[in-house]
Amino acid sequence: MIATPDRTPLPREFFDRPVLEVAPDLLGRILVRTTPDGPISLRLTEVEAYDGPNDPGSHAYRGRTPRTDVMFGPPGHVYVYFTYGMWHCMNLVCGPDGKASAVLLRAGEIIEGAELARKRRFSARNDKELAKGPARLATALDVDRALDGTDACALSETPLRILTGASVPTDQVRNGPRTGVSGDGGVHPWRFWIANDPTVSPYRAHTPRRRPT
Repeated sequence: MIATPDRTPLPREFFDRPVLEVAPDLLGRILVRTTPDGPISLRLTEVEAYDGPNDPGSHAYRGRTPRTDVMFGPPGHVYVYFTYGMWHCMNLVCGPDGKASAVLLRAGEIIEGAELARKRRFSARNDKELAKGPARLATALDVDRALDGTDACALSETPLRILTGASVPTDQVRNGPRTGVSGDGGVHPWRFWIANDPTVSPYRAHTPRRRPT
C-alpha cells in the first residue's frame, strides 16, 4: 500500500546531513514548481549523489568556482547547471554549510500539472516520459539558471519547494553506478531509484565524446 503523501515542506535539517544519507531519502518526496500558469508537482523516483571534494565526478571536486558557489551551502538550496550547450539539470544542496555536496534529480512522476509539463515536453510519447531523465525533468518543470540558488526550504513563497511526500521503504530502493560518469567517479554506486518504477531513466555508461575529424 502506498502511503498518503504528506504536503508538509521538508525542513532544512533534512538536507543538513551527508549526501549519501540524503539521496536515497529523497525518493518519494514531492517537488513543487510554482509557475505563472499554475503549479507542477513531481514525485521523485531517481536521484544521484555527488560528494564534492571526495568525488571526482562532482563539479566541486577541484574547489569553489562562480558556477559551483551554490553547492557550498547552505543546505536546502537549488543548484542548476547548463550542460552540452542545450540542457539544464537540477540539484539539491546538502551537507553542512561550506562543504560542497548535492543530489542530482534524475527522474520523477508528474502528479499535478501534467498538462503544463506536456506543453514543454511535447516530444514525450506518454506521461511516464515527461520527467524521465535529469534534462527532461528540468524542462518539464521550466527550470533554468534563473532558479540557481533558490531556497527550497523557505517558509515564504518560493518557485521551488520540496514536500515530505511519502518515503520509500528500503527494500524498494535500488542503487548502482551513476549514469554517464567517467574515470574514478564512475565506480561509485551512488545512483538511487525506486525499483520497477516506469519513470526511472535507463542506465547508460559514460561514452567519450569524439571530436569531429
